[in-house]
Amino acid sequence: MTARILIIEDEALVAMELRFVLEDLGHDVVATVADANSARSVAAENDIDLALVDIHLSDGPTGIDLGRELGQERGVTVLFMTANPGMVREGVAGTIGVLSKPTDERAVQTAVDYALGRRTGRPVEYAPPELQLFG
Repeated sequence: MTARILIIEDEALVAMELRFVLEDLGHDVVATVADANSARSVAAENDIDLALVDIHLSDGPTGIDLGRELGQERGVTVLFMTANPGMVREGVAGTIGVLSKPTDERAVQTAVDYALGRRTGRPVEYAPPELQLFG
């Protein structure tokens, strides 16, 4: 399944690597942005299936609120990707879970497959071990 994915990550090398991994998997990376306002603009102008959201962006720790907004108000499936998973330990309404950084290509692939499976209602037996689910 090809998905339209938004990468919200302020570390350019991490964002570029994610983009390459996702495009190699056949997904359409709509944009890569480094701050919450840019993410909001892209989401307002495009249909987004999945957003990979870092917590600390170039405009501060805005990723948590952004993830909640994208999930609850725009219907985007949201996965957090952060080196600080404890910041979202209790979960964030409207989002699926958190993938700890640093991570590898296989973990990204399995987490994305899981999230997209849930989005489309496809049966998913279990979450990949690297993905900490909310709720």
